[in-house]
Amino acid sequence: MRPQQDFAFAQGALAYARESAEWAGLRYSSETTASRCIRNDMPEKNETSHDAGAMCEVLVEGHFGYAATADTSAQGLQRAFDRAIATTRTASAYKAYGFTPEQRPVVTGQYQSARVQPLNATCLADITDCLRAASAAMQGSDLVVNRSARAMTVQTELAYYSSSGTAIHQSFDMVNIELAATAAQGLESQTRTWAHTGQFGGEAFDRLRWVAQAQRVAAEALELLRADNCPTGAMDLILMPDQMMLQIHESIGHPLELDRILGDERNYAGWSFVKPADFGVLRYGSPLMNVSFDPGVRHELASYAFDDAGNPARRELLIEGGVLRRGLGSLESQQRSGLPGVANFRSASWNRAPIDRMANLNLEPGQSTLDELIGQVENGVLMSTNRSWSIDDYRNKFQFGCERGQLIRNGKLAQVVRNPNYRGVTVDFWSRLAGVGKEQVAYGTPYCGKGEPSQVIRVGHASPACLFKGVQVFGGAA
Repeated sequence: MRPQQDFAFAQGALAYARESAEWAGLRYSSETTASRCIRNDMPEKNETSHDAGAMCEVLVEGHFGYAATADTSAQGLQRAFDRAIATTRTASAYKAYGFTPEQRPVVTGQYQSARVQPLNATCLADITDCLRAASAAMQGSDLVVNRSARAMTVQTELAYYSSSGTAIHQSFDMVNIELAATAAQGLESQTRTWAHTGQFGGEAFDRLRWVAQAQRVAAEALELLRADNCPTGAMDLILMPDQMMLQIHESIGHPLELDRILGDERNYAGWSFVKPADFGVLRYGSPLMNVSFDPGVRHELASYAFDDAGNPARRELLIEGGVLRRGLGSLESQQRSGLPGVANFRSASWNRAPIDRMANLNLEPGQSTLDELIGQVENGVLMSTNRSWSIDDYRNKFQFGCERGQLIRNGKLAQVVRNPNYRGVTVDFWSRLAGVGKEQVAYGTPYCGKGEPSQVIRVGHASPACLFKGVQVFGGAA
């Protein structure tokens, strides 16, 4: 059975559940994923998978509970609802908080990813041709020892119905493209990558663009092989948007998730240095820091119209002028904590219950060009593209490594350096934000992990280049 289920059929299953539950919800999910990889001009991966099922949700004695099933027949849904009702009734004696159906809004609506050409109209042979062309374009030197070009397309259909009248259908086309070139000589090796991730259709498979990026990636891998190590010391730091993606993700996104702040994730994914009393008063960063939750951005990976509780998604400022205003918390977490949140109750699959997840989390643009940011730096380094990271369980102390660095001397870009790294503490680091670019670029990842059982979900992050003053920087020789 597909997500475009007949509404009357869904209502029959929900009516059955309502005989024993205060409220019931039914979420159908169908997802088709195609993955292709060319390594050193040879096919390495060519697979397509399909996953479909339903999550049955109930409210019993003030407690929400779930049961998933791949059998979406009338009998299969009834059996799943029976399990959900029985386990929820038992667990309700130990519930952390008593809920009502108000945490599940009554809404109707639809969403469709922005795309020019639907993915189901895209020929897989055309995708493979792009991959082959990109792999070949990286072959310019014997020192380039590994060349890979990967593409993943995901088509997802979601339908959500409730006993109170909710009826939502959302359809997503998503693309993740990754190019990588590794250059090696003796004991030294360097890798450069390029990624293009978001809600796109067949228009993402632009052969000329891929070839141009592949040539750049290979050339920069060779350049890094000849470069000196990044120097060590306190200096100014410019982070490009592809590195800002992870900086936002780890030091803003995860610590602002309300379920972490409430302690729900401390046994697995960690806690947060942010406390409930910090909202409205904590100066998270400099006055230049403005961070939004915005699931409505065209083409960004985690755009949607409704979360998995049916809460309509809308743009909200989380941090305004450097001050913490709002958390990443669903209607359930908002009710428990008494704190403002957003529509971010999200599930990774039909067999996972929704939890608080970041979606599109963006640093708002500033007023400076990149040249103006560089011009403010007497001694510093510009870093691009994350390659390693470490951050503590409270999302406080961190250390990030980048693929490429370029020194800045007296307001001008100087030589390229390899193995650039930087470290900091979240609030102190963001308080050093001294310049924000005006050109915002969106990136994303399909692989944000959290929850027990584990859920790997898609998130998006858009940011301009940013200047930070007096950051601890170190190189591979340090």
